[in-house]
Amino acid sequence: MTGAPEIALSVSHREGTGRPVLLLHGLASRARLDWPAAEWDPVLADRPIVRVDLPAHGDSAAPGVLVTAGIVDLLARAVSDVVPGQEIDVVGYSLGARLAWALAGHPGVAVRRVALGGLSPMEPFALVDLPAARAALAGGPSPEDPITGMILSMTTLPGNRPEALLDLIEGLASGPFDPAAGAPSQPVLLLGGVEDPMAQGIDALAAAVPDSRVVRVPGDHLAALHAPEFRAAVADFLAED
Repeated sequence: MTGAPEIALSVSHREGTGRPVLLLHGLASRARLDWPAAEWDPVLADRPIVRVDLPAHGDSAAPGVLVTAGIVDLLARAVSDVVPGQEIDVVGYSLGARLAWALAGHPGVAVRRVALGGLSPMEPFALVDLPAARAALAGGPSPEDPITGMILSMTTLPGNRPEALLDLIEGLASGPFDPAAGAPSQPVLLLGGVEDPMAQGIDALAAAVPDSRVVRVPGDHLAALHAPEFRAAVADFLAED
């Protein structure tokens, strides 16, 4: 694995039996918020669970401006350190789903199945006005662009490091997500909230994946992840041979 600096990621590992499940959270969140044990530990039964705080999130270090491939290198390295040589299933949401899409093809980790929630076929980070966002953080006017304003409000939520998150977004935006490039070869489950505009294009994503299915669950982008129907669909998908 190359291209990633020596950055420490915060990883928790619940021991268990069988194939480990890697859980990747969304932007401006952290593993324990998106994947609370009370919701996910019963669903995944006694399987090992690996929860990672993404770079610049939670208790993980901030890498500065790092392209997607470098971030995925960090994730692959962290997973290999915790469950070396083991085949895993991956569940990602929003930003975590975008990274899981790329991680599925990484040579440093063996991925069997991939469940992707809240994933947009578009690249929202390329639309962020980073100079305006950074100026607002420094005390300047609020961004006029609604997407930039939304991203800025997310990064400035309590417990976040806004400057570090904007650096991360800059790196991601430099290599926009392209569903036509590097689509997973593994079976893929695409989940989207019926009220989530970001996930309305998952049928187009499914068309780019050789083995995929689409499931709609109740809720918007925030609520869909915590819907019982989301967890049930993931559990059923991961239980398949």
